[in-house]
Amino acid sequence: MRMYDLIMKKRNNFEHSKEEIRYIIEKFTKGEIPDYQMSAWLMSVYFNGMTKEETLELTNAMADSGDRLDLSKINGVKVDKHSTGGVGDKTTFIVAPILASLGIPMAKMSGRGLGHTGGTIDKLEAIKGFNVSISEDAFIYNVNNIKLSLVGQTGNLAPADKKIYALRDVTATVDSLPLIASSIMSKKLAAGADVIVLDVKCGSGAFMKDEDSAKELAKTMVEIGNGAGRKTYGIITDMNEPLGCKVGNALEVYEAVEVLKLKDLDNVDFGIKRLLEVSLTLASYMYMGAKKYEGEISNEENPSGKAISYEEARNLCEEAVTSGRALDKFAEFVSAQGGDSDMIYNPELLPKAKYIVPVYVSEEGYIASCKTSEVGMVSLILGGGRETKESIIDLAVGIDIRKHIGEYVKKDEVFAYIHADDESVIKEAEKRLLGAYEISYEKVEPEKIIKFVSE
Repeated sequence: MRMYDLIMKKRNNFEHSKEEIRYIIEKFTKGEIPDYQMSAWLMSVYFNGMTKEETLELTNAMADSGDRLDLSKINGVKVDKHSTGGVGDKTTFIVAPILASLGIPMAKMSGRGLGHTGGTIDKLEAIKGFNVSISEDAFIYNVNNIKLSLVGQTGNLAPADKKIYALRDVTATVDSLPLIASSIMSKKLAAGADVIVLDVKCGSGAFMKDEDSAKELAKTMVEIGNGAGRKTYGIITDMNEPLGCKVGNALEVYEAVEVLKLKDLDNVDFGIKRLLEVSLTLASYMYMGAKKYEGEISNEENPSGKAISYEEARNLCEEAVTSGRALDKFAEFVSAQGGDSDMIYNPELLPKAKYIVPVYVSEEGYIASCKTSEVGMVSLILGGGRETKESIIDLAVGIDIRKHIGEYVKKDEVFAYIHADDESVIKEAEKRLLGAYEISYEKVEPEKIIKFVSE
């Protein structure tokens, strides 16, 4: 088998066999296929695409290129979620304790951020003492004992994906559907969960700008997950404005705690309501999927024996919040990994920025639209994200947005607060933030937050 022949085969739009895909991934990971040949193959895939069978095999081959986590020592059906990225996305801090409080194990590996804000791991480090580098034994013990643990990603999880993505990034082949889907799902399959729920963001702050592209990606990833024997759901959620009100590391932990403290889920701020809806939707599908998977593996003659409806799962997830059990579980999880659980019950103890500056609009009216990625850039300007891997994140800084799309804002009303530690960047941050929003005299209806579910 020669890489030259495989490049020509895909260039001419023929389908690869499983053996051919395995050959390409294994040899490239070992350094036996040079970058220039792999680049040519990636460009052929970019233009000609891949079949469902090819995409599944590519995903499995990348998942097999390094370690696959063995979660067999963890009791019960393991669940996981993945977000394709966005601004203000802190749903893990809400979803994970909800599920754990309902007895569903969540053994999650997350990464650090490179861009406008930190990743899940960075945000958790805003909690004093929280340890993201616990041992494998401690990780498994915590999931079995309290149903939840969250650690940093291992360096050898799907290494083929890391090598291929670096090449895609410099060869203009990033936005290829089979390559995007296999990149995401190879890490999810290697992470070992039985049930996977994918939060596919769509809009001005997402990789997928339009709903049709987001649907296509969601369906492809669901096909991969189900084809690999995992119960998988894809949920398309709106990212035409930040999720929730707060953007920034400690600020996002603070807001997640605010949601977990809610007693009345109907009378909440619009920004919080959007965050709550996404979180409850993800949690409900994860719970429903876990029960369905459990029924299928334990009762083959009656696979639906343990299945429950979405509405039943939703009611349980809502009650986990309003009862306070999910908040208690979050505090228990933080304590189990060395963190100060007082910061969960009293989030005002989280890191605070030196300057908290109100921002006002120059022209009043309805918030009509938002360039969400620009709001993310404001966080980066303030120091809340990384421009390079070596950048040091300021965990205290960020933005607290008080008005959202469809709402009316007056000149004398606070539109947002900027949280900054460096006074010299405040003016630039304020200018970029206001420039990200369009004000209209006519009322604009906000986008539906849950756009589509694929299963």
